[in-house]
Formats: sequence, structure tokens, C-alpha cells
Amino acid sequence: MQVFLDEVAARHPLDKIVMVLDGAGWHTSHSLKPPANVYLLALPPYAPELNPVEHVWDELREKYFHNLAFDSMEALEDQLAASLRTLELDHPRIQSIVRWPWIINALLN
Repeated sequence: MQVFLDEVAARHPLDKIVMVLDGAGWHTSHSLKPPANVYLLALPPYAPELNPVEHVWDELREKYFHNLAFDSMEALEDQLAASLRTLELDHPRIQSIVRWPWIINALLN
């Protein structure tokens, strides 16, 4: 998880990032040190509907994997990587999916 946080921060050094975390063990490690531009926001237990990344996965499934069959796991992984790169570069689209008022309010209060 630390490698992931560091990679996200390095790829978006000018952005302030709110990363919403569920209760997965690797999200709750006390040894995690979020980079300066990353704020970790923990969700209450058993509340997947509050997790905005679930809607990103829905977008991926609907727009990039709908009715597709892959010849290999490598082909599927290539499609996933290309899809994630496309979404990563489309800031307005991602914001429309994950920028919920309660998240913004949690940061301002």
C-alpha cells in the first residue's frame, strides 16, 4: 500500500488527493505514511456503497469490458492497464464519478 501511495503521489505531484479507504488490513496499517499531497479518509465499516472507487470499477466494467472475452490473462491485464491510463488522464470524468459532496465536506470541516 505504501508503494501505491508513493506512486500516486509521484504521478500527480501538483494535485491534492483524497484517498478513501475501506477497512482492508493494508489500509489500516499504522506504518503507512501518506505523502504530503495525499489525505487518507477512512470509511465506516461495512459501507461499500460509500466508497467512490466502487463506481470507478463500475465505469471500467461498463465502458471498457462490456461483452468482451479475452484470449489470455495478459490480454485482459493489457486492457485494464490501458483503461486505467485513459481514466487517469480524464480528470473531469473521474471527478464526476468520485467527487461527492460528503467527501469535500469531510475535508473542509
